[in-house]
Amino acid sequence: MSGKTVEKPVKKIKEEVREVARAESAPAPVRRYRAVLFQSILVLIAVAFGALTFLVKTTPSFAIDLQITKAIQSINFPLFATFMYILSWAGFGPQVMVITAIIILLIYGLGLHWEAVMALVAAVFSTAINLLVKDLIQRPRPTAAVVSVIDTLKSYSFPSGHVMYYLGFLGFIGFLVFSLLKPSLKRTLLLVLIGIPVFLIGISRIYLGQHWASDVLGSYLLGTLTLVATIQFYRWGKTRFFVHQPVAATGAGAQPA
Repeated sequence: MSGKTVEKPVKKIKEEVREVARAESAPAPVRRYRAVLFQSILVLIAVAFGALTFLVKTTPSFAIDLQITKAIQSINFPLFATFMYILSWAGFGPQVMVITAIIILLIYGLGLHWEAVMALVAAVFSTAINLLVKDLIQRPRPTAAVVSVIDTLKSYSFPSGHVMYYLGFLGFIGFLVFSLLKPSLKRTLLLVLIGIPVFLIGISRIYLGQHWASDVLGSYLLGTLTLVATIQFYRWGKTRFFVHQPVAATGAGAQPA
């Protein structure tokens, strides 16, 4: 039997041992506590989104939405308006498709084939869920009669597609960075660069007058659920597909996700 033939099973066994060791590193009660806590948080997020969706569907408008919009639109820091516009501009087509394609191709080029596939899934899944809920709720967008509106959009308002996309797609990219890179300044900087647009896109959508604060809140709630679902599917598929890819499985400096 050749050395290469023996090497692959040995590497696979080592990877499986590392996975088992990592899974068993915490005591069983601690693992159960973490699992229950995580599931409880997801349930609370789902309930909060359900309650907010019901209110949005049954109530034409919220006074607090108008107050928040006016407060955000009153911000006049230098270049703040330009930054808010650019942040939202990147989420419209066709530029969003170009940016997404570049990121996915970069991930694929690094040898992370399953990660690239799941990045595409994250982008499509978050967009599809957003469009589905938009059509179900059919909430009108803010109008120029009550707030300052940069550009009038014809699509529905709840939830924000920008926020869900940034959280679903960039959030998944952030998860990959955190999982596959060892703790380092590079990883920290990448996480910060990814986190800034995810956090600020909600403010941008309100500042431009194209969404209410409740739209943004609903987007973060639903986007969190879609992101968790994407990550769980990624982890499930990681043990079944692309297990022999050179970088993700055995590359130097990478950690099994």
